[in-house]
Amino acid sequence: MLTAATIAILVVMLLAIIRCVVGPTLYDRILAFNMFGTKTVLLISILGFLMGRPEFLDIALVYALINFISVIGVLRFSDSIEFKHPLQQQASPKEDKQ
Repeated sequence: MLTAATIAILVVMLLAIIRCVVGPTLYDRILAFNMFGTKTVLLISILGFLMGRPEFLDIALVYALINFISVIGVLRFSDSIEFKHPLQQQASPKEDKQ
């Protein structure tokens, strides 16, 4: 059962990477990155249980904290900068008046 859970987590991690690359908006990409980090914590925990290494849980908790702080930092940074796709740029107000 744990092997099936490990395989399922790996599949979901692959889907999260695809969403992180393809995602239509910046926030979809950030959410996919956060989901990838969460699934990594689960994978480290399961692998630690399968290998009989309980200290892997400490590593998983540290990774979860780093993931949380990095996502908060990226969200703070993304609010201060306006991201636009080159094809979606709108005409400036000066061009509308002419």
